[in-house]
Amino acid sequence: MIKKILLLAFISLGIVIAALLIALDHKVKQPLNINAEKLVEIKPGTTVSSFSKQLVKKNWLENRFWLRNYVRLHRELAQLKAGVYLIKPGMTSLELVKKIVKGDEHQFSITFIEGTSFKEWLSLLAEQAYLAQSLSNKSIKEIAAAIGINEENPEGWLFPDTYAFTAYASDLSILKRANVKMEQELDRHWQTRASGLPYSTPYQALIMASIIEKESGQVAELPLIASVFVNRLDKKMRLQTDPTVIYGLGEGFDGDIKRSHLKEKTPYNTYRINGLPPTPIAMPGSTALKAALNPASSDYLYFVSKGNGYHEFSTNLADHNSAVARYQLRKK
Repeated sequence: MIKKILLLAFISLGIVIAALLIALDHKVKQPLNINAEKLVEIKPGTTVSSFSKQLVKKNWLENRFWLRNYVRLHRELAQLKAGVYLIKPGMTSLELVKKIVKGDEHQFSITFIEGTSFKEWLSLLAEQAYLAQSLSNKSIKEIAAAIGINEENPEGWLFPDTYAFTAYASDLSILKRANVKMEQELDRHWQTRASGLPYSTPYQALIMASIIEKESGQVAELPLIASVFVNRLDKKMRLQTDPTVIYGLGEGFDGDIKRSHLKEKTPYNTYRINGLPPTPIAMPGSTALKAALNPASSDYLYFVSKGNGYHEFSTNLADHNSAVARYQLRKK
């Protein structure tokens, strides 16, 4: 009789345990209570107990009992890795814990546009809440040195692209990656450059590419624009390009270029200096680099904006002046 009672008790206990295990498995596989993507941050030393409490406090999880006890039975899930993680609608508490244990952190991204300046890059970096900020008290020269750029002015040496990063990566690490990529891109285009170009170093080509980048938003025009500047350099003509003048004016430029600006003597005023300015004026993309090192073949020496994003190209000053009158003076 006692044996039967013990057997029934053992069976009943087994049934209870089995039911509990089934309930545990069922509960941790229920979707979290979110209807939009959320970010959750795991601090170093966070336990599953404190994390589950955080989920309940945010109303993403109804009860932390099930998750805590599930992890007690599966100790491999107890080691949470610090970081910021993305939770998507439909994700379960078990899936989230496995993601955190794996260290599958959310990838943030930052995009730098072709033709933007180094100062604009710094401003964009400073806006990123999940980047560790280390550059705010450094001078431009100090930042260039920290990146590993030999020039005092890092303008042009960073490749415009989208860069992914995990939470609290340093702003400097983004710039270093952009610098490595620009060096690779510049070298790649330099190795396949056309013959007879008026550049003695890759840096001169980089300067030219930055000017080309600023002159037009139309990719198809860049090789023709490059040909104009190459032709002018070959003929010992000044480049006479407004973007270099604007760069040289710095904070003094109010958005309206005037005749007085074209007469102002700065190292970047290509109406007053011969050849290239001393540094790039922006971050050129791959298309501008290619155009600078493989320009179109043309006899053009001038171009003027048509006002629609495109340009009119001319081989002589008379035709150019006519185009200026047609597109610029008429507009005024």
